[in-house]
Amino acid sequence: MSKRVTIFDPPAQDHSKALIENVLDLTPVVDLGPDVFTNTRPLWHPPGARGIYGGAAIAQSLSAAMRTVPADYAVHSMHCYFVLAGDSEIPILYHVERVRDGRSFITRTVQARQRGRPIFTTTLSFSRVGSGGQKTIHHQATKPNVNLPEAEPGSLRALSNAGGGPFESRKAGIVNREFCWQDRCRRGHANRACVGTSVNPEEKKVRRYIRARGHISEEGGYQAHLSALAYVTDSFFIGSVAIVHDIPRFSSPAELEKLLSALKNPSDLDDEDITRALKELKEEEAADLRRRIEGALDKAGGENQEDHKEVGMMVSLDHSIYFHNPLAFRADEWMLTEMESPWAGEGRGLAIQKIWSKDGVLIATCTQEGVVRLKQDQPPKPKI
Repeated sequence: MSKRVTIFDPPAQDHSKALIENVLDLTPVVDLGPDVFTNTRPLWHPPGARGIYGGAAIAQSLSAAMRTVPADYAVHSMHCYFVLAGDSEIPILYHVERVRDGRSFITRTVQARQRGRPIFTTTLSFSRVGSGGQKTIHHQATKPNVNLPEAEPGSLRALSNAGGGPFESRKAGIVNREFCWQDRCRRGHANRACVGTSVNPEEKKVRRYIRARGHISEEGGYQAHLSALAYVTDSFFIGSVAIVHDIPRFSSPAELEKLLSALKNPSDLDDEDITRALKELKEEEAADLRRRIEGALDKAGGENQEDHKEVGMMVSLDHSIYFHNPLAFRADEWMLTEMESPWAGEGRGLAIQKIWSKDGVLIATCTQEGVVRLKQDQPPKPKI
């Protein structure tokens, strides 16, 4: 019996909505209960990943929970655990449990299941808008002074739904990186993408601008922007642990090709989009490899084999989002993310992410811990 990617036949793309709205669309499964939902369309399996893109499970769980709370309650925190890798060739069922309905706060849990087993679980808290009173304390981390991305020549925002997935992003530099992204900058830092130098990974910060393609519909309301934000919080996140250590995700072009072949069921990308997305990924990884090689040549005698590091396994374990200003941003406008890693050890790494709106409002703070294991020089000892 062949697998079904979705329980119900997916409808055609709704072009009145942004691509991310189509990707995250849910369908109620009333036969199983009033608070059970499933993915309307297939979900993306990133190249080289163990399962579906984690941001999809995060965002669809949020969407499912928001369908069970009044419109005047907005999510303020979400705590998630990735239990098993999601299979993009099997439908996901999102079961929402109404834990508590209070006058100021509402609590929900959501469990995402495949074949009856939980693959993802989250607890969410919603607060009634305006329940803090007229007098409140206020402060926030200041948005870094980073120029907004320039428009690409010949590109039209209205046509941006046509390629590369539901989000577009631009690198905004790495604070305290020893070498710049661009090959010729080196340590002179003439390039804006390089700010200062440090050999300490915990002092580096990875910045990137990101926004949803197209225009998120008025029909989707602020909930669509929150779901889109939740979706993107998992992008590049635990990978920042490797970046601050200057370790490429792929050790060679051949390995990259092998991992790209693992891409399956990309759902929201057609053949042209897949080609474009893979081309961009290849170019980014090739730049990483060139920079790493050139950096090694700068060292006397080249890179010491003992210093050579390659990522062997990188998997997210848990993920938390604190939504600070849920009604004060648009996910289809440029948002600045800044990621750092205060700690790594014992085969794990911790990453922290701040996200600002285009206008400088701090809209979210996220944390993520994951398995970050390096390839070992010696094979593991057999168990006796």
